[in-house]
Amino acid sequence: MGLIRVNGKDRELREETNLADFLSAFQVDPRRVVVELNGDILPRDSYGTVLLKPGDVLEVVHFVGGGSI
Repeated sequence: MGLIRVNGKDRELREETNLADFLSAFQVDPRRVVVELNGDILPRDSYGTVLLKPGDVLEVVHFVGGGSI
């Protein structure tokens, strides 16, 4: 279908897919990430309805738990 760019690397998008399914395929918990698509930060409740298409640019920032100060 075409290429998308994810965190600076090209990835093949083989079929139309929504963002939630794309994240799930990489075992990414959507509650622990912030996603920027083509320069816009997306609300988490839109991940299931946003369809990825060739040429899209994604930045996925994953939060990791840590200790307390």
